[in-house]
Amino acid sequence: MVREGPLFNLKAVVQQTGLKPDTLRAWERRYGLPSPVRSGGRQRLYTRRDIETLRWLVARQQEGLSIARAVDLWRQTEAGGGDPLLTLAPVSPPSDTLAESRRGSTLEHLRQEWLAACMAYDEERAEAIAAQAFALYPPETVCLELLQWAVREMGDLWQQGTATVQQEHYASELAIRRLESLLSATPPATRQGRILPACPPRESHTFSLLLLTLLLRRRGWPVVFLGADVPADRLGAAVAAIRPDLIILSAQRLPSAAALLALVQALHGSTPIGYGGGVFNSLPAIRSRIPGHFLGESVEVAAGAVESLLSAPRPTPAGEPIPVEARVALEHFRERRGAIEAEAGRAACAAGLSWSYLAHANEELASHLEAALVLGDVALLNSDMAGVEQMLAQDGAPADLSSRYLRAYSRAVEGQLDERGEPIRAWLRRVTNS
Repeated sequence: MVREGPLFNLKAVVQQTGLKPDTLRAWERRYGLPSPVRSGGRQRLYTRRDIETLRWLVARQQEGLSIARAVDLWRQTEAGGGDPLLTLAPVSPPSDTLAESRRGSTLEHLRQEWLAACMAYDEERAEAIAAQAFALYPPETVCLELLQWAVREMGDLWQQGTATVQQEHYASELAIRRLESLLSATPPATRQGRILPACPPRESHTFSLLLLTLLLRRRGWPVVFLGADVPADRLGAAVAAIRPDLIILSAQRLPSAAALLALVQALHGSTPIGYGGGVFNSLPAIRSRIPGHFLGESVEVAAGAVESLLSAPRPTPAGEPIPVEARVALEHFRERRGAIEAEAGRAACAAGLSWSYLAHANEELASHLEAALVLGDVALLNSDMAGVEQMLAQDGAPADLSSRYLRAYSRAVEGQLDERGEPIRAWLRRVTNS
């Protein structure tokens, strides 16, 4: 190949790209990109195209790609007959003004401002702050350290009673919109191994799974995201049509973790399954019940675990069987649930609770009780009681509303369940101090 002139030495390239000499040599050694010629004295000499190639690679890194992924994208574009420098233009090195902006607009400041804008339902301000963050930091950094942080923080504020469920949903929707925009701009997949992420029935929180989808797509993996609340038959049909190499399931709450277990069992081990989500972080004991690969406690760790599973498949862990006592209690509770709710309802209404509240509270408590038993132990609710009580509460209602309801429910359980339901009776006695 004829080299175009003029030629630049290593020092000139460092000045024009901002890359360190060690980095330049490492990229040349590992990836062969660029490939400088040598002078008679064995010094590296680079062309103007070599410099533009390096700036192109730096630009892709600023967009969030790893250097290996950026090189793959370069090679793929060349293999298709295109010129990477024309399809995705390089960017200029950061100016002094931008560097100053980075120092004045730290990520911590930006995420606090974005959270405050969401609390105030100020979409215009939130979008402006997000745009500023994406201009200063790689997309992965903004998604993980701003959007993900803010969504979690809003969830904590809701549990503490300092944010409303509407504020939490508003922040999540703005964050999801950003992720979807980034997903639509990801390059075509370059790696082998189709991935199918989905949320089980009763799970509507998609942010973490969508973020994992984005990270994997930006690493070159083909990912088909199915979204929230996917029934077993729909997932089975999708698996048959797509034939994925890995299914990923995510659950944030105890009822959706139980639904996840049922979903895994319905698939009969036909495809390897990875799983994760907030409930498996707060209740690590339930991981042993799931016949699948736990992907880790963070989205970043999960992305690496997925790549590891696809590159070096491992036998699927077998889920531990559910204790007989829990299965018997669950069946008995399901048989008597209607009678329990009717008796609890009469007592609760006599104590001043509304029927509309009772319908909500009955569904939430029963779904959590059943989920805990499906996963083997009603005591799993001990760690989730703060969340259960928050769901049982209502805006503007008396502070003791949920405790009054639980006492009425406990009395109904004592009257309707026999010794088969003792795990439930004992647990309710403990939480109501009765």
